[in-house]
Amino acid sequence: MTEIQEPAGPAHQAPSRHAPNKGVLIGVGALLVVLTNAVVFVLPPLLPIIQAQYHLATVAETTWLYSALTLGGGAGFILLPRVADVYGDRNASVAASAFLTVGALIPAVGDSYPTVLVGCTLMGFGGAAQLLPLGFLRRNLGESGISVGVAVLVIATGVGIVVGMVGGGLIVENLSLRSFFIILTAACAATTVASYATIPHAPPAERARRIGVLGTVWMIAWVAAILLTLTQGLVWGNAALIPLAVGVIGGIAWVRVERRSSSAVFDVALMKAPLVTASCLCIALFAAVNSAFLLLLSTYAQITPEALRPADAYGLGLSALDTAWLMAPFAAAFLVRGSVLDRALFNGRGVPVFVIAALISAAGLAWLAVAHDQQWHYLMGAAVMGLGCRIGYTAGFTLVQMAVPEEKAGMAAGVAGTFMAVGFTFGTALVSGDLSASLVPVPGTGLEVAAKGLYAIGYWLSGVLALLVVVTVLISRARLDRRAEGAAS
Repeated sequence: MTEIQEPAGPAHQAPSRHAPNKGVLIGVGALLVVLTNAVVFVLPPLLPIIQAQYHLATVAETTWLYSALTLGGGAGFILLPRVADVYGDRNASVAASAFLTVGALIPAVGDSYPTVLVGCTLMGFGGAAQLLPLGFLRRNLGESGISVGVAVLVIATGVGIVVGMVGGGLIVENLSLRSFFIILTAACAATTVASYATIPHAPPAERARRIGVLGTVWMIAWVAAILLTLTQGLVWGNAALIPLAVGVIGGIAWVRVERRSSSAVFDVALMKAPLVTASCLCIALFAAVNSAFLLLLSTYAQITPEALRPADAYGLGLSALDTAWLMAPFAAAFLVRGSVLDRALFNGRGVPVFVIAALISAAGLAWLAVAHDQQWHYLMGAAVMGLGCRIGYTAGFTLVQMAVPEEKAGMAAGVAGTFMAVGFTFGTALVSGDLSASLVPVPGTGLEVAAKGLYAIGYWLSGVLALLVVVTVLISRARLDRRAEGAAS
């Protein structure tokens, strides 16, 4: 493998560690997670404004912005946590924040569709900053580092989702696009400074200081091909099977090569540790459920029933801002204290924790499948969904971190984050396909929206994804039991 390698020597000896301020370090970690998730979720309410302001002919052109954000994120999830292991937590965090800053600055200055497209790609890459607290909190907080890092990631993710959706609604009502990007640039620049000032400049966790260039580029390529299929599949139709095949075949070949590499991007042996592969798959499934729920809720809530024919009428007629407030219970559930949950995971009870999380999420989705035409239905469903996803994400990221030593914390975060990105995109694609299966016209506009019955189908499909978590962990447990029996005989 081609490698990036820095020479060892006195100039590269690390300075001695100083005990970091725990509260400050947790604060900057939470800031990174909230900001990056807010950037992702602020975009959907802005898409209609972007289409109108830049005179885009089709919705497909507009959704390319979301695809650019997703593809950039896929590359960032792979590379930036690994950079933290090899070149240091501060360097990786500052670099990620700088990508966010430049990504916001370009459309603020350029104020055009091409500059927004470039900016979304850069911000997507920098969005991987949300995974970096898993590494630097673990490496600086001692024994509590794993549980604190995962708690910061999960709780701040819930807050970031709501901040992004509420922020998107406020922008739609009060700000221009250019003003938004100027404010976002300032926020990202402040985060860059905070990362530099607060994250300790400690020695690289992996003293070898090398990243396989070929393996990294190869992985980014095949993951991007799969993500591109999921984001553009409805637009491209059967042609989307080409990048899907390229991604799957490229991924299989990559795994075979990485097993023999001395500078692997990810240690493939990690996936053989107990429950690690199952945990990554469960993270992907919870991410898919999460994105499906958000898309179903935001779409239904913003349709005005009076705008449709009486036979087709449905929706709550809410603004983007009012819709975002329906998500408040989702974020509140992420704030539930997880000390009992942490003890269960550290005591080897990962399987029952996943099962509980999946059943809670499935119950919330089943409720919404039969009751989703009143605001209070969504408030109840969001609270249940938030609790299920909070437990599921915590279990997944904790178990993956527990499987690796401290020096590979970034690599483990990157593995889990990549599965999360694919899962989130898959959930969005699944629901988009469902809501496109049958359309009804909006009289006098030339527009069409999904038929009312498709929302219940979408919630049931999402419930099936949640139950697949149960199947995944039970199969994994059965395989571990058979392996233990074989070793004992």
